Amino acid sequence: MSKIILAKDHGKDVMDMRNAYCETMIEMAEKDDRIVALDADLMSAMGMKPFAKKFPERTLDCGIQEANMIGTACGLSVWGKVPFAHTFAPFCTRRACDQIFMSGAYNKANVKVVGSDPGITAAYNGGTHMPFEDMGIMRGFPGMTVVEPSDIVMLKDLLPQIGEAYGMFYMRLVRKDVRKVYDEGSSFEIGRAARLTEGEDAAIIASGFCVAEALDAVEMLRAEGIRVRLLDMFTWKPLDEEAVLWAAETGAVVTAENHNVINGLGSAVSCLLAKKKPTLVEMVGIQDEFGEVGPVSYLRERFGLTAENTVEAVHRAIARKNA
Repeated sequence: MSKIILAKDHGKDVMDMRNAYCETMIEMAEKDDRIVALDADLMSAMGMKPFAKKFPERTLDCGIQEANMIGTACGLSVWGKVPFAHTFAPFCTRRACDQIFMSGAYNKANVKVVGSDPGITAAYNGGTHMPFEDMGIMRGFPGMTVVEPSDIVMLKDLLPQIGEAYGMFYMRLVRKDVRKVYDEGSSFEIGRAARLTEGEDAAIIASGFCVAEALDAVEMLRAEGIRVRLLDMFTWKPLDEEAVLWAAETGAVVTAENHNVINGLGSAVSCLLAKKKPTLVEMVGIQDEFGEVGPVSYLRERFGLTAENTVEAVHRAIARKNA
């Protein structure tokens, strides 16, 4: 059962998400000797050196060989290990796409693929390193579970669940700074969205860092007398159909994602609604573009991923509903 406790302060979280990832992986490995960490020459960048020091025999730095890393992880899965294979999100989903499909998903392996620096959070690494399509690629594979934790509390709760569940997982996560969304004690269920606010005028379905932006948007809209429902759709596949239909009861839905709206969260929501409950949808996200170099603060504005952009989308949705 989920237990949602919203943080009172949605400022910067207490640590980088990569440090929370490493800490949780160590805790998991202490309890389960099947846990293995694989990396593609990013052990330092991902903050996994403490794990490697504590469990050298369960740490494999495969070098800049992402496809080989995934193949190795799938082989370890055959031998009963629970491999977590990490690299930057564009490298595991684009460069090692065929290995994830053939050796992983098609083979019904038990591999957890972790892609860091999603979307604009690649920042100064620029457009070549900005995965605006990673979740769309992964959710297209049969049997893949696809998730994006919103903050550190959620990451720490989801990671052990992913380790315990058999099957192929793709998780994208910010490496460094994230804003707080939830208080300690919150718990989540993979495949079930977190329902954060109530309202009848419209609904926002957000994921990743866009959840904190959406919470800001909810407050801005409330000051205008507009009440909206807010969902944290941290699981993109399997999509929580019941929650999407609950959002659609308002007659106006806005999706918000750090991802291309084509084959992204907006597409997944729209596809479901087209089949189950036709509803107008506005999409906040990357509008079929490549990324560029810059700080996240600039890129959030450049690609229209701010709270203000979400407020504008809600206004458009309500206007269309009332037209």
